[in-house]
Amino acid sequence: MSYPTTAVPGRIVVISASVGAGHDGAAAELARRLTAAGATVDRHDFLDLLPARLGSLICGGYHQLLTYAPWAYQRIYAATEHDGDTGRLTRAILRHAESRTLRVLPPDTRAVVSTYPLASQVLGALRRSGRLPVPVLTYLTDFSVHPMWVADGVDTHLAAHSVPAAQARAAGAERVTATGPVVNPRFGPATAAERDAARARFGLPQRAPLALLVAGSWGVGPVEQVATEIRDSGAAVPVVVCGRNQALADRLRALGIEHAFGWVEDMPGLMHASDVLVQNAGGLTSLEAFASGLPVASYGCIPGHGRTNAAALDEAGLAVWIHSRDDLKPVLGELLEGRLGKAQRAAALALFHADPVAGPVAEILGAAATTAPEAGNAPPPLRRPAVRRTAIVLAAALATTMLAGPETTEAAVARGGFHLLHDLGR
Repeated sequence: MSYPTTAVPGRIVVISASVGAGHDGAAAELARRLTAAGATVDRHDFLDLLPARLGSLICGGYHQLLTYAPWAYQRIYAATEHDGDTGRLTRAILRHAESRTLRVLPPDTRAVVSTYPLASQVLGALRRSGRLPVPVLTYLTDFSVHPMWVADGVDTHLAAHSVPAAQARAAGAERVTATGPVVNPRFGPATAAERDAARARFGLPQRAPLALLVAGSWGVGPVEQVATEIRDSGAAVPVVVCGRNQALADRLRALGIEHAFGWVEDMPGLMHASDVLVQNAGGLTSLEAFASGLPVASYGCIPGHGRTNAAALDEAGLAVWIHSRDDLKPVLGELLEGRLGKAQRAAALALFHADPVAGPVAEILGAAATTAPEAGNAPPPLRRPAVRRTAIVLAAALATTMLAGPETTEAAVARGGFHLLHDLGR
């Protein structure tokens, strides 16, 4: 099926999830571009569509899992990487999220876009059952595609590059289009004057090479180790963004890492000031660095999607994956001054369309054009008693898992509690 490249805009609903910042970041930029093209855009957080306000509990549990039991996250990710099985607890939650999702879709909805894998699973189920008569598109925010991203019933999966597109097809997606990434236009290559001004604003040295180390909105992973290794290598001065983890920023300063920031509003400016990005998760920050003309290295990657994203980015020729401390200095040097850095910059900048109403936006508008106005169905009534009973059972299972001591952690994983946190966290 081929969509037209131009379309009359209508109402488009974008569903993301406030888990970290990558899913919401992609949703925000898609919404901005669709609105600029004349569409009416509604945005929803999938966590708000879960029964009995379980979203905040699940998000917090996922955060704790990444912070205190990354080995468990790696085990779960590997166990589900081949078949994408959600487990019984997650499937029960998703079934109850279906009616809630339908209720937030106005009758004049022309298309629905998901930037979160579990939202795609719900939307795909609604599409298969005939309860959702409008096209559903999934925008893949990661460079590696866990099978959970591929939902039967979704009309189109949109990928930033041919590597994730191929992975989505291998996972069973029927229609996949490599459309390029979506990044806010504030991210772009800096002139020498912009670079100097940005360094002055952030209080950074004017002449030293700067390695921007970003650890996501939660500041997870071996950030202290990586920052000190970059400093001790002598290849560059580390500039660390710790997200909302202010305690991490304080610890880094205590270790002598002078340039450690918490949450940064002006990330485009900080990228303008920097010479290379060192990342550990492979999400939105990497795409922003590509748009800014920064070479990218993956190092000290977090388990699960951090490692698979690093492998996919390396395969695409967009970010080299540094596996050992011994390789850190020579590879950073090659990225800063050698052919590798130049090749990566060229490959990264080639991903982006000059026309903002192109790539994924054109696909979404084209899908919306295939839907007649007022085509939506009235949502079914919400069966609140059943939702409450299920939510109580699920909350109890979650609490049991999250409060389990070290001696019972593996048993908790086997029972599926951590599977639930993983599935709804990714």
